[in-house]
Amino acid sequence: MILPYTTVLIDMYGVILEQSKGCLLKYSLDTFGQERYNEIESKIREERLFDKAVLGEFTRYEFLKMLGFDDPEYHMKRYIENYLTLDKGFIPFAERISGKYDLVLLSNDISEWSEYIVKHFGIEKYFSHRTVSADVKCRKPDFKIYDLTLEKIGRAPSECIFIDNDVKNLLAAEEVGISAVLFNRDGVHFDGASVESFEELCALIGA
Repeated sequence: MILPYTTVLIDMYGVILEQSKGCLLKYSLDTFGQERYNEIESKIREERLFDKAVLGEFTRYEFLKMLGFDDPEYHMKRYIENYLTLDKGFIPFAERISGKYDLVLLSNDISEWSEYIVKHFGIEKYFSHRTVSADVKCRKPDFKIYDLTLEKIGRAPSECIFIDNDVKNLLAAEEVGISAVLFNRDGVHFDGASVESFEELCALIGA
C-alpha cells in the first residue's frame, strides 16, 4: 500500500524506544531503595515535576536536583544508557525510508534528555527535524505542537503521517489533518491503522 506522504512524524518513547513511558521510577528504586523511591514517586506523580520539565519549565539539571539526585549529569547518562532500549527495527527502517520520506521526531521530552538519547543511540542523523516539547513549551496532544511542527518543516497536514503509541496523541493529530498510525506495543485499541513493528510500518507506507 503506497501512501501519498512526504513526511513521517514519529514519537520517541514506545516507538523508537521500547519503553513506552521511560523507567525513571524503576531507576530511582534501584538507585535509592524504597524509602527514597516513595518520595520521588510523590514528586513525579503528585507534584507532576516531570510533566513540568517536558514543558520546559525547568532544565533536566533542575528536575533531577528536585528529585534528590546530587549529580544530574551522571544520573541522566546512567539512566539513558542502562534503562532505555532502542528498538532494533528502527535503524533499518530509518535507512530504508531515507531519500523517500523526511523523518521528523515529535516527542514529549526534556530537551537535554532528548539530545543525549539521539546521540547515544547514534540516530541523530536520521531526522531532518526534531520537535521536543520542552523546546516549544507545549506537548502532545496539544494541537499547537503539531501546528508548530508543520510550520517548521513546511509541510501541509495531508503530506504527513504520524506514528505514536498513545491513542490520545493520534486522535489529536487526526483532528489537525495528519494521518495517524498506532505503534501498538502495549496492546491498546485504536480504530485506525495499527502496526506492531517497523517491518509492518515499512509495508504500510510502501517503503
